Amino acid sequence: MTTDQTAPTSVDPGAPIRARAQVVSNLSEGEANHRIELRVERWPQWQPGQFVMLAPGAESAAPRYDPLLPRPMAIYTADSKGNFDQVSVLYKVEGRGTRLLAAAEPGEHVRMVGPLGTGFELPPEGHHAILVGGGTGTASLYSLARAALERGPVSVILGARRAALLMAESDFEKLGAKLHIVTEDGSRGEQGLVTDVLGPLLAEGGDPAIVYACGPTPMMRACHRLTREAGVSCRVALENRMACGFGACLGCAVPMAEGGFSLVCKQGPVYDADTLEWEGIP
Repeated sequence: MTTDQTAPTSVDPGAPIRARAQVVSNLSEGEANHRIELRVERWPQWQPGQFVMLAPGAESAAPRYDPLLPRPMAIYTADSKGNFDQVSVLYKVEGRGTRLLAAAEPGEHVRMVGPLGTGFELPPEGHHAILVGGGTGTASLYSLARAALERGPVSVILGARRAALLMAESDFEKLGAKLHIVTEDGSRGEQGLVTDVLGPLLAEGGDPAIVYACGPTPMMRACHRLTREAGVSCRVALENRMACGFGACLGCAVPMAEGGFSLVCKQGPVYDADTLEWEGIP
């Protein structure tokens, strides 16, 4: 089990478990953003960038077939609380499933499977880690930022359409990383896109850099273009829709640059951006 909120990244992630997780808290964090804390028994080792398949709502909140499918959600943190672990997930209320999840009360239970997929590798010692999060993609990067700070400088760029949709800004502020906030309407931080900040950061030089990105596909595609032009490595965590999380349904396949397809739930969600055929990803 984990010993603090920093995910264990020096070991291989453990086998996923099926858990009946108890809701500890489930709070709104402004407009559609929510944070749910779940008590889980025997939580395995995990890596930042991995995800869970989380049931849409508490048990008995709705028939098992409506909504039918669980939702893939990034693991935000997981920390030990003695005989159990507390796993937190950030999510945005967008449809019936997430509305049911937002209605789950402390003491109720939700079904969860995880950790799933592959996570981020930490940057080499002395590298400047630049983390770029857009919208709900921010949730994949917090534990990575905590761990990367032990190896070298970290810059974090968080973006959203407007201030109310920014996720976890205060958490990142407390880390001590250099934080850049960008909103499309200028209601918080700089006005523009995250790539408006990433480009100048890559041009600064200094320590060798590595970029980690998670967010809307157009954002990650643009990050890849900038890093390729700068000769900098880029890792991305894709946010594809999934039905199973285990590679059985083949619904999350993405095209690869060298041909063929990869299943995001098994080979991903973290990829070297150079290996993806970006024009074929919707």
